[in-house]
Amino acid sequence: MDNVVDDSNDSKVNQVDGPGKGNRWAGSGTAASRAGFELPLLLFAGFRHLIDELHAELARQGHPDARPAHGFAMQAIGRDGATASEIGRRLGVSKQAAGKTVDRLVALGYAERADDPADARRKVVRLTEQGYDMLARSAAIFERLHASWAAELGAGRLRAMEDDLRAVVPPEAFRLDAAGWLAGS
Repeated sequence: MDNVVDDSNDSKVNQVDGPGKGNRWAGSGTAASRAGFELPLLLFAGFRHLIDELHAELARQGHPDARPAHGFAMQAIGRDGATASEIGRRLGVSKQAAGKTVDRLVALGYAERADDPADARRKVVRLTEQGYDMLARSAAIFERLHASWAAELGAGRLRAMEDDLRAVVPPEAFRLDAAGWLAGS
């Protein structure tokens, strides 16, 4: 894949070559000589690879319709349930967008709407047994993927990478609003 913003005079801006001959993905060069745009792309590619592997395995285990957005939404619903407005705030999307996601989760059997015991005018979205099953399977799959990376890289290198990321990523960066953030909301 070659995503060239400007190739006049052979200058390439934000080039994404991907794996292949003559590119930087092979890990050549020192950290100082590597292009700055590669770090976020590599982090995103690692995230994407893990999520794709997760969903392929979830499909094999009986959850073929599960999508990455569903996992974020289910985390936003939480153990105690949440209203569509709360889910939207947690995900960084509008109440309407959250409502559409909830509609899909309900249709798939992962969530249900119930009356709010504290306010009869409100509906609370709660996870169903099937929703909890998908989350439990996801956790187990992530453990296997983590073990696979440890086997590939070495447990110490993986642990060091995780420690290094914890050192540079502020705690407030751990949020569920990835969908809204990517969409520019």
